[in-house]
Amino acid sequence: MPRHGGAQAVNMGGTAAAVLFILALLGFVAETQLTQYVQTNLGFKQPYLIFYIVHSFFAVMFPVHFLYLSLTSKHTPRAIWNGLILGLRNRISPASPRPSSAFPIWRLLRLILLLTAGMSVPSLCWFAAIPLAPVTDVTALWNTNAFWAYIVTVKLFGLNWEPRRLAAVLLATAGAMAVVYGGSITPEAPDSTDAGAADVSHYRPTSALAGSLLTLLAAIVYGVYQVLYKMYAALPTDPEADLDGLDVPAPYEPVPDDIIEQVQTIALSEQEDIVYPPPFALYPNLLTSAIGVCTFLVMWIPMLILQLLGISSFHLPLNLKTVLTLGGVALSGATFNAGFMILLGLWGPILTSIGGLLTIVFVFLSDIIFGGAVQTITFWSLLGCGSIVAAFSVLAYDMMQKG
Repeated sequence: MPRHGGAQAVNMGGTAAAVLFILALLGFVAETQLTQYVQTNLGFKQPYLIFYIVHSFFAVMFPVHFLYLSLTSKHTPRAIWNGLILGLRNRISPASPRPSSAFPIWRLLRLILLLTAGMSVPSLCWFAAIPLAPVTDVTALWNTNAFWAYIVTVKLFGLNWEPRRLAAVLLATAGAMAVVYGGSITPEAPDSTDAGAADVSHYRPTSALAGSLLTLLAAIVYGVYQVLYKMYAALPTDPEADLDGLDVPAPYEPVPDDIIEQVQTIALSEQEDIVYPPPFALYPNLLTSAIGVCTFLVMWIPMLILQLLGISSFHLPLNLKTVLTLGGVALSGATFNAGFMILLGLWGPILTSIGGLLTIVFVFLSDIIFGGAVQTITFWSLLGCGSIVAAFSVLAYDMMQKG
C-alpha cells in the first residue's frame, strides 16, 4: 500500500462491515446483561470461570468461518488455506515471505500468547467488575478505551493532536461520563430475603468504587491493546494499514506490492492455488480462535492453583438455567470480540473504540426496555447518548473524507 505524508481515507468495509458492527454492538449488550444476570440473579459468582468459558469459546470462530467458506466459496479450501498461511507469514515474518521458507511457528506462538494476555487482563477486570458496579457505569467506563487508545497512539509515535479528531474523542468520552453521572444508575434493591425474587432492574451492586476502578484499569489496558494489535497483528494488506489514517511510523516494513506479486507468483507455481489476500474477516477470526485455544490450554492453571491453595473455590453450574445463560454469555461474547477484532484491523483503534461507545446507548435502551428503568432517563443521560452518536458520526465522516 502506498504511504504518504497526509492522512488516508479509511475504507469502511461496506455493508458487510456495517452489519458486523451492529452485531458486535448487540453482542456486547447481550454479554453485559447476561453476565450481570448470571452473577446476581442466578448467584453464579464465578467471574474467572465465566471468563474462562467465554474466551475458550472464541475457538469456534475460525472453524465455523472456514467451513462456511469451504461450502460457499468458488475457491477450494486449499486455496483459501494457502492464502491465509501466506498472510500470516507476511505479517509475522515480512523479511522472508517466500512460501517455500520454513514457517515462523515460534513467532506465531509468541504473538498468540501476547494477544491472549492483552485480551485476558482487561476481560478479567471487566468480569470481576460486573457484579460490583452498576451495569451502565461499567459499560461507560469500559468504553473510555477510545480516549486511552487515542492518547497512546499520539504519545507513542510523537504525533500532533488533530483538533477535530481530539474533539470527537473528548465529546464521546464526556458523553459516556454524562450517562454514568447524570442519574442513569440502577435503583436500590428492595428489602427481601427471597433470592429468587430479585430482579436485575432492582439490584444495586455493592463495592461500586472497586468495580469502577477495575473497569477503568480494563479500559486503559484495552486501549493500549488495540493500538498494539493494529501495529503488530493486523495484516499490512488490510484495507487501511495506518492507525485510523494517521501517518504513523510502522514498527515493521510493510511488504511492498511488487514483493507481494512475486510471492503470489511463487505460491501459484509451488502450491497450485492460492487466494490472497485472505477472504474478508478470515485472518482476524484465525487470531480470535487462536486466543480461544490458548485460553483453554493455559488459563485453567491459575484456577487449579487458587483451588489447591484454598484461596478461591470453583464449581460448575448446578442447573440448566445457569448453563443456558452461560451459553448465551459465551455466544454473545464471541460475537462481540470476533467482530471487534475484525473491525480493529479494518477501521483502526480510534474509530472502532469510538464506535464501541455506542454500546452505552444500547445498554441504556435495554435497561429501559427490559429492566423497566424508565425513571433513569435524565437530561444528562439523553445528552450523553446523543454526544456519543454525534462524535462517532463526525469521526467516521472525517476519516472517510481525508485523503
